[in-house]
Amino acid sequence: MSAAVHPRVALYYAPPAASAWWREGCGWLGRDPENGRESATPAHAVTHAPRRYGWHATLVAPFHMAPGVELSDVLACARAWAGSVSRFDMPVKADVLGRFVALRPAASSDDAALRELAAGALNALCALRTMPSRESIERRIVDGMSARQIELLRAWGYPYVLDEYRFHMTLSDSLDDANARASIVSDWNARIDALGPLPVHGAALFIEPEPGAPFTLWQRLPFNNAQDVA
Repeated sequence: MSAAVHPRVALYYAPPAASAWWREGCGWLGRDPENGRESATPAHAVTHAPRRYGWHATLVAPFHMAPGVELSDVLACARAWAGSVSRFDMPVKADVLGRFVALRPAASSDDAALRELAAGALNALCALRTMPSRESIERRIVDGMSARQIELLRAWGYPYVLDEYRFHMTLSDSLDDANARASIVSDWNARIDALGPLPVHGAALFIEPEPGAPFTLWQRLPFNNAQDVA
């Protein structure tokens, strides 16, 4: 991909390509961001927003590269960071976050470990990012944000970082119907029983080729040179 396109880049967690977790999540959302294939599933009616981003959990939110930075620079930096991370398997659960349904760590200790993981990724890539303009940042301040979230937004360009970071893999659009949210939670907790722990074996760089376009998985970044496993 040419750097002249000026895509946005994001560093996400994504399950291994050969895993049942990857197949299940992509099938639920209705799109595989790695190969571009779309699938027909009843869940499509409630997964419009997360489908565009692909099956993932955010580690570093989408950003524009700083002047003079190339995609190859981001890849080299992200690979170096990933090589320092040990892979692990993590029990997860489906839960309601506001009006969304998402997968979350089942144990608070894993939540803390992932907060540290995301902070390391953010610090590794921060010099390669362009900060949003002050005007853009101020426009992103909305009712309900805490003072700490506003502080982080102004410092990092994103409010949900460091101590405000929460690992989650979004399963639905914003849903007003509490019964619909509860149904998805029940469905996914049954799936989790069959899938087992989530394999946190690597990250991936995702690209938004142009504003509003679906994100695509560009490069996988195995932790500690681990290979994808089923």
